[in-house]
Amino acid sequence: MAALKAVTGAGAAAAIAEVRDEDGVWRAGTGVADLVTGAPVRVDGRFRAGSITKVFTSTTVLQLVGEGRIGLDDPIERYLPGTVPNGGHITVRQLLNHSSGLWDPTNEKGGLFPDATDPAAIQDWLDRGGLTRTVTPAQVVAASVAHAPNFPPGLRFSYSNVNYTLLGMIIERVTGHGYAQEISARILRPLGLSGTYFPGRATGIRGPHAHGYWTLGEGPTPDGRSDRDVTVASVTWANSAGELISTLGDLNRFEQALLDGKLLSPGLMREMRTTIPVAEGQHALEYGLGLARLQLSCGPVYGHDGEVFGYSSQLWSSGDRQVAMSVTSRGDSGQAVAQLIAQGGFLEEAFCGAHRGGGDAQPKLG
Repeated sequence: MAALKAVTGAGAAAAIAEVRDEDGVWRAGTGVADLVTGAPVRVDGRFRAGSITKVFTSTTVLQLVGEGRIGLDDPIERYLPGTVPNGGHITVRQLLNHSSGLWDPTNEKGGLFPDATDPAAIQDWLDRGGLTRTVTPAQVVAASVAHAPNFPPGLRFSYSNVNYTLLGMIIERVTGHGYAQEISARILRPLGLSGTYFPGRATGIRGPHAHGYWTLGEGPTPDGRSDRDVTVASVTWANSAGELISTLGDLNRFEQALLDGKLLSPGLMREMRTTIPVAEGQHALEYGLGLARLQLSCGPVYGHDGEVFGYSSQLWSSGDRQVAMSVTSRGDSGQAVAQLIAQGGFLEEAFCGAHRGGGDAQPKLG
């Protein structure tokens, strides 16, 4: 519990976590669900899972590979003709492992959102309703291809949400169903993940949930900051790359089913777990086909993290233990780093036990 409290001690509004293994389930929460009312956070609440969505999307794509409907090394031009310049040289595999080189308009300066270092621009964007504006997958792709690629396809890793936007479009092209419908039919319903859903254009979160916040650099408080409530938001821009809403229990059950081989064949699981370095010369964090590998002091774990307006999440497994975590972050850039370090410390504690690691693992993908 001390490792979890370290997250709120670093400034987060709340943190909840679940650890699941053969001995049972441990859940805990710290902090408040609402800064205005001070209501305590609920460990059974829903939250925005952000880029953990990618594991659901990649699993669905790989199921379609197993059915012979998608080829891992096929050019994406085969499925989305004319959608992406140079699409004849970008493969499905390169979308899955973020080696396509495509520019990311959701994370890069000059993309779909205001500069995160410009408080006035952020405030103006929020005041003008930017947070609840619908952004279509086609608009995300158009914003990406309007910018030069970062590098030729296959050269190296570069995280880009547009890769998974395109994968969602490929799912739709191949199956005739939207990615949300296909993932729900293949994963959510068969596994009984009743707390998990795709919000689409809906801006709220169903059922009990913690509020999310965005700390602005200008405000009425003594430190000159304000915490803007960003719980009600459109995450259409994140689409098949990051729009999922879920619970701790649902995420852990999904992760266990995936790594237990209930969703993919052994061969496809090997493909999914074949990783490339995220950064040159660094092997603490590597990326496979929608599944990342994080090296802790006691060995590797597989999973993904996520971040979307007001919410930060973690989902990792050692094979016999699953850990899910949701944090409602707040504060300045220094506090954000401290909260991320604290999340890494919790993962180290949850998987490796007390005092075995330095607690400085900092999983951060998107």
